[in-house]
Amino acid sequence: MAENGTLSRILNQLRRAIGAAPEPDPMRAEQVAALVWRKAGKKKAEVLLITSRGTGRWILPKGWIETGESMGEAAAREAWEEAGIEGNVTGEPVGTYDYDKLEDDGQAIACRTHVFALAVTRQAKDWPERDERERKWVPAADAAGMVEEAELKVLLDAFATGWKKMAA
Repeated sequence: MAENGTLSRILNQLRRAIGAAPEPDPMRAEQVAALVWRKAGKKKAEVLLITSRGTGRWILPKGWIETGESMGEAAAREAWEEAGIEGNVTGEPVGTYDYDKLEDDGQAIACRTHVFALAVTRQAKDWPERDERERKWVPAADAAGMVEEAELKVLLDAFATGWKKMAA
C-alpha cells in the first residue's frame, strides 16, 4: 500500500493536470527548484545540474521561498544564487519531488520541492555561490542518471522526452 505522502503527490499531479491548484502537505516544508535548461540543437535539450555544498552530489538549484516571493520568483532567485543563471521561468511547476534535507546538526527536514522549468537567457561568470558549487550542462536524457532522488529522476526523464511541451 502506498504511503500518504505518495497518494498526496499523485492527487496533486492529477489536480495540476486538470488545471486545479495543488493542496499543500502540512507534514512537509515547501521548497522550490529550478530545472534550468537550454536547447542543444533542433531536437535536444540540456539541463544544468549543480553540486550540493555538503555532499557534492548533483542536484537542481533549490531552496526556501522568501517572504513576498512567488514560488516561480524563488526558483529563479535560487538559479541565480546557486548557479549564476538568469532566464524565463514557467508560471506553474512542472512537477514535485520529496526528499529529506539534512541540516548541519544532523536533523532531517521532510521537504516537498516544487520544480519550475527555467529557460536560460544568461549565464554569468561570477555569482553568489560560485566558490561553493560546480555546475555542469548535461543532455536532458542523462540528467536523471546523475541525481539521487527517485522522484526527481522520474521528473527529469519526463522532461527529457517532453521538454518542448513542459517548458512551453
